[in-house]
Amino acid sequence: MGQVRGDGTDCIRRRGEHSCEDRGRSMMDSEDLVLQKSKKDQIGHRIVNVSTGKHYICGYCAAITNVAVTFPLQKVLFRQQLYGVRTRDAIRQLQKDGLRNLYRGILPPLMQKSTTLALMFGLYEDLSSLLLSRVSAPELLTRSAAAVLAGTTEAILTPFERVQVLLQDYKHHDKFTNTFQAFRVLREHGIREYYRGLVPILLRNGPSNALFFGLRGPIKQCLPEATTYRTHLINDFICGGLLGAMLGFLFFPLNVVKARMQSQIGGEFQPFSKVFMKIWAERDRKVTQLFRGAHLNYHRSLISWGIINATYEFLLKLL
Repeated sequence: MGQVRGDGTDCIRRRGEHSCEDRGRSMMDSEDLVLQKSKKDQIGHRIVNVSTGKHYICGYCAAITNVAVTFPLQKVLFRQQLYGVRTRDAIRQLQKDGLRNLYRGILPPLMQKSTTLALMFGLYEDLSSLLLSRVSAPELLTRSAAAVLAGTTEAILTPFERVQVLLQDYKHHDKFTNTFQAFRVLREHGIREYYRGLVPILLRNGPSNALFFGLRGPIKQCLPEATTYRTHLINDFICGGLLGAMLGFLFFPLNVVKARMQSQIGGEFQPFSKVFMKIWAERDRKVTQLFRGAHLNYHRSLISWGIINATYEFLLKLL
């Protein structure tokens, strides 16, 4: 009996020791899990901060490269959008303006585009990360919402587009000598004057951003696999160029209306629909007339967005 009682006591003691050890291991495992999760969260937080910073910088530099290369072509396109003239006539207008005026008005698009693309890429990544971590919705829908929000935020920089239009219009050459003078003249008409043409910009920015970021990945996957920096650069150029050309053509009528609205200084603020119908009547109610200059815009966008996407992805790999 003593032996049995002793064995029973030993068993209870051993069970107690095992139980304590199991609880100890469980607590240690829980602490390890908490520490690992905390480390992962800290690392993830650092990665998000670093990556978004890179996206802003890369978008900014890509925009500067693009504007410097494509500005003369953009100026020819603008004349076609505003006056409905042929490419040859628009080029003749620039020749009459002279080489001195070729890069006239480059400062607003340089400031606007660099900031806009920095916001476009940076905010898209920031908002995508934020929404994906907070909202339980399909990833495609979440990323599309992030792209639309980023595009809407870009519209804050409308005054730069507004001044660019005035400086590129030869009818205003005798009124403004530089960007700052144009800003001062608009200030006399109130803050609202800076945002003339805001509606077509909002209608353009959000949807075009959603399509750009949504289709960029699938288009690149359809291209031959890249194995070197050079082939990656070529694929990124093709991908960005195709998307830019397609979206530039799709939203071309919005830019036509925007150019008309923003070429006016002072006076009535006409609604988007009224300006559109006026242009539609002036161009004999023909779609082909409404898209006059679209072929040049297609080629400009092909080059422009090819440069932007390739430069952006290249810098992203370097930083």
